[in-house]
Amino acid sequence: MPSLPDRLHRLEELARDLWWSWTPDARNVFRRLDYPLWRLTAHNPVRMLKLVEPATLARAMADSDWLALYDGAVARLDATRAARGTWCERECPDLAGRSIAYFSAEFALHQSLPIYAGGLGVLAGDHCKEASDLGVPLVGVGFMYPQGYFHQTVSADGWQEEVYEKLNWTDAAIEPAITTDGKPCVTAVPLGSRTVLMAVWRVRAGRVHLYLLDTDLEENAPWDRELSARLYGGDRETRVQQEILLGVGGVRTLKAVGITPAVYHLNEGHAAFAVLQRIRDLCEKGWAFEAALEEVRRTTVFTTHTPVAAGHDAFLFHLVEKHLAGAWGELGAYRERFFALAHYDSGDGPMFNMTALALRTASAINGVSALHGDVTRRMWHAVWPDTPVERVPIRSVTNGVHIPTWMSAEIRALLDRYLGPDWLEHHDDPGFCDAVVRIPDEELWEARQSLRSFLFHFIRERARYRWTHRGASASHIVASGTMFDHNALTIGFARRFTGYKRPELVFADADRLANILNAHGRPVQILFAGKAHPADDIGKHHLQRIYRRVLDPKFGGRIAFIEDYDLHVAHFLVQGCDVWLNNPRKPLEASGTSGMKAAINGTPHMSIGDGWWAEGFTGDNGWLIEGPADPNDQGAQDWADAQAIYTLLEEQVVPAFYDRDAQGVPHRWLQIVKQSIRTVVPRFSTRRMVKEYVRGMYQPALGQPVTK
Repeated sequence: MPSLPDRLHRLEELARDLWWSWTPDARNVFRRLDYPLWRLTAHNPVRMLKLVEPATLARAMADSDWLALYDGAVARLDATRAARGTWCERECPDLAGRSIAYFSAEFALHQSLPIYAGGLGVLAGDHCKEASDLGVPLVGVGFMYPQGYFHQTVSADGWQEEVYEKLNWTDAAIEPAITTDGKPCVTAVPLGSRTVLMAVWRVRAGRVHLYLLDTDLEENAPWDRELSARLYGGDRETRVQQEILLGVGGVRTLKAVGITPAVYHLNEGHAAFAVLQRIRDLCEKGWAFEAALEEVRRTTVFTTHTPVAAGHDAFLFHLVEKHLAGAWGELGAYRERFFALAHYDSGDGPMFNMTALALRTASAINGVSALHGDVTRRMWHAVWPDTPVERVPIRSVTNGVHIPTWMSAEIRALLDRYLGPDWLEHHDDPGFCDAVVRIPDEELWEARQSLRSFLFHFIRERARYRWTHRGASASHIVASGTMFDHNALTIGFARRFTGYKRPELVFADADRLANILNAHGRPVQILFAGKAHPADDIGKHHLQRIYRRVLDPKFGGRIAFIEDYDLHVAHFLVQGCDVWLNNPRKPLEASGTSGMKAAINGTPHMSIGDGWWAEGFTGDNGWLIEGPADPNDQGAQDWADAQAIYTLLEEQVVPAFYDRDAQGVPHRWLQIVKQSIRTVVPRFSTRRMVKEYVRGMYQPALGQPVTK
């Protein structure tokens, strides 16, 4: 990093704390410093400060308005780190001086740190941001992933191709973690008959810090250096080793940096090996195994995120035994007892199941929506065979989204004006958000029009870049949405491409869909985006068939596919589309959060009554897709749901959008938009969610310790 003038010496510090990414004044420090460079670096201030010209800094120091913005952002960062007067300090004094360790395989904080794949990571990132805002003493633990998740390109015939790029460390907001004796933290983890070393990196996110593990060290064997290279990469053997490193290595790392968590939160089962290291630590202090297990259970909470089998890692016992060979320590005599905690047969024979291990070693367990809680109790009833299903100890904490991260500046400005400048402090109060209905239709429509315009400008510029820098073909440019009508009703469908999400459902009756899209005077267009997992060929085939539909003249250029879906693309889509479409196979969508992000921006949700929408739909804040059919007949259900989508579009959605007054304002449509914002902001925000975790799961776990 080039040296900065003394007057601006804290600019780098501001850039290296991702708190700026959800704080408008801090973001504007960099945006206004050099807007072309801000865009060129994809909103990455660390990289930006490496490239900024000295003359630009000199001009900034001569600009009193910019200096005031900079000074204010630095002062606010200091106040944030001081953590005085926070909600947690006022409401949860028993958490003072303690910490909650939040283990997750992925974290999505900002696109400049690509260590996330999708919804699980976005949820984890939003959880950390809200914990910072509320003053909850959370500490994140995950992987660094030098190659991150893949970049997506689509070939001429529509096949997804994965491109991995090694992260440029100097462009990322990371720093070496430091041990209690002031040295860079390197954690040793026994893996099989060898020891693997992991460097530890720290990421600052306001009051919350993340500790990220990285095996890419010269001291490790070449194959071990690759263990943390990619998110969700490799075979089953790679996966089990990664999960040992995350769980065992994560616990050891916290100890090395001087953090003794009061509560451990396992975000999905990937980190469940943390309980092994924690039990071992207690047994080495003289605890009996059963007492150690009970103490670990008392202080562990677990969130499961999906009923889909792929989300519940299971391994052959001999594979786990092979790679845990050096990890037992004093626990060697209890190896069979520990294996019994993970024993589960889902129909393919007994396996070491990571979710089962987490379920049996946590005192509080939750699904991520009310419906998912019901599904999870039935799904895992076998873990509590003597307990009636309705009394299985799995609750629900419905997911939420971080409002400051996902709400557009245009909608936020309207809420500042009509709800008051402090509305964000109270946004989880449903009554406080009722004032949304007072926003004048004309102002709300102007904001929505602007957001759609930003989306299409982004699409054009992205296509231009691919044409000039990558030699994209004409058909590729057309497929990216450059023919879209800026005034047409635009539907967004963006999520991971996999079978249960039914990405092709809307094409069930291609002729009827074409008539809807090309209706004279009332056109409709659909934007698709999303990645298939590299090993999911079924998902890739879904994507390929949709890409071919994009190029079908029958649809008149009114379908597009946006490549390389990530946090940056997601912001434009959830804010700029007019309707957010979601049509999973019920009840396989545990929660879903993209629809929440859209709804808070005035992009109403149109979805199957699954996940969060089962409790979020009120009748006037979006549309419920209900196709009457036998749910056991998938073909019949698919057809019925597709017909329900077409009918909603023809009879409700399209008429409401195009019913305008003399000034071109769609008043009927805007009532739905207002109800979308009013009902979703308070009920489906991470503020409400994190408070539920604190009160219902973290605080109870602070109770009376077990006697050893």
